[in-house]
Amino acid sequence: MARVLGALLLVAAAGAVTVGATPTAPALTPAPVPLGRVVPAPASVTPAGAPYRITRDTAIRVDGSDQARRIAEYLADLLRPSTGYRLPLTTHGTAGIRLRLAHGPFGAEGYRLDSGRDGVTITAAEPAGLFHGVQTLRQLLPAAVEKDTVQPGPWLVAGGTITDRPRYAYRGAMLDVSRHFFTVAQVERYIDQLALYKINELHLHLSDDQGWRIAIDSWPRLATYGGSTQVGGGRGGHYTRAQYEEIVRYAASRYLEVVPEIDMPGHTNAALASYADLNCDGTAPPLYTGTEVGFSSLCAGKQVTYDFADDVIRELAALTPGRYLHIGGDEAHSTSHEDYVTFMDRVQPIVAKYGKTVIGWHQLTGAHPAEGAIAQYWGLDDTSADEKARVAEAARNGTGLILSPADRVYLDMKYTEDTPLGQDWAGLVEVKRSYDWDPGDYLAGVPGSAIRGVEAPLWTETIVTDADLDYMAFPRLPGVAELGWSPAATHSWDAYKVRLAAQAPRWDALGMAYYRSPQVPWPAH
Repeated sequence: MARVLGALLLVAAAGAVTVGATPTAPALTPAPVPLGRVVPAPASVTPAGAPYRITRDTAIRVDGSDQARRIAEYLADLLRPSTGYRLPLTTHGTAGIRLRLAHGPFGAEGYRLDSGRDGVTITAAEPAGLFHGVQTLRQLLPAAVEKDTVQPGPWLVAGGTITDRPRYAYRGAMLDVSRHFFTVAQVERYIDQLALYKINELHLHLSDDQGWRIAIDSWPRLATYGGSTQVGGGRGGHYTRAQYEEIVRYAASRYLEVVPEIDMPGHTNAALASYADLNCDGTAPPLYTGTEVGFSSLCAGKQVTYDFADDVIRELAALTPGRYLHIGGDEAHSTSHEDYVTFMDRVQPIVAKYGKTVIGWHQLTGAHPAEGAIAQYWGLDDTSADEKARVAEAARNGTGLILSPADRVYLDMKYTEDTPLGQDWAGLVEVKRSYDWDPGDYLAGVPGSAIRGVEAPLWTETIVTDADLDYMAFPRLPGVAELGWSPAATHSWDAYKVRLAAQAPRWDALGMAYYRSPQVPWPAH
């Protein structure tokens, strides 16, 4: 009797259910992933009925546009290596998995996922919603689905319905490719990681004191000379126009929009070193490979500065189909307030002239934000009341806000004093701290309508490899994604940490080198 009871307890602990068991030949099938275990948390989850099982007879039916077909091909490419199944695409019949575009209350990015014994259907009004629904389906399958060799399965999708749409339209991640340069392949790898958590904006920090990373035909030395080094004196690098366009295309295939940033008027030593005329004294400084900030500035009183800005913005805007162009504006400590205001007043209209919406760091609110401009707040919980009040006043006057509080969501901050990578100038940021805040009420006096969303920046003074990126971004990035996507009512650290822990086998399958925070109840290896 004790032996039988022990066996039953083991089955229960493993989350197994018995299907078609006999007294002599029990057949155990693992329970499917619960519908509510997704990150970010869906808006509505209704478990019901039997699960669907993907088998060698499963096909993927796609209804709608060429974009919908490409999403179906993406899904098939995800599933084929691990399942070993053909998963052919079809436009008719009773396929096991169906992707359909249809009118409904989904918005631009929402979707509904219906699962039952006969199949799984993802419905959305727009292709982006279908793609996000595919990411949810991916998380509802066993983690082994991420592997590139055939796995035993079974491939069950829990029964029921998920209805989902994002809280905020802007859910971003920034990658600093200026302090350390990252190749096209490395950026695309990061894009794939972002897509899994429904991030839809990739902010690329393309210029700084240590390196200029995008080829500009009218100012060629920016890339060839200004991009030749990086923090610590490595060889650096830059993207050709074709390589940048490849990143933009790849991001678009994952329904991310690229937001390019040229940081001005500070953080410009790479440009100043490349062209002497950009300096007030006409003398080019040496290239810089350290990590100090605030010492460089374009010359606000020279016309060549604005010719330079016009050329760079014109060329970058032409390469970027997205809506936004980020002009930086932070830590311009070597620029007088008067010159800063003059510079921003002249450069913001250039961005508009080339059809883009201005984004700047929140110091832009100390000048005159253009109509429709967006300020990205990167202050701290204890940033001065006056600075927060200035940002709130700008928001009340029509300036949109992206929230990136450095002591919450800067992914380069150390987790603990012992973290081997990162910095601690904004404090130590463990996983709970990065998740446990609400963008809707973070800044007093800011109307909810002004909040465009959230973004998690990853500065790379200490980040060199893919493993470094993984370690600092995960597990914090999914929490920021949830703050941007999920309804405020779903936010609960105690519930979230359990769902987050369940992501670990998926990251293991993907070969990601994440940080195993003691705050999270990770499954045993």
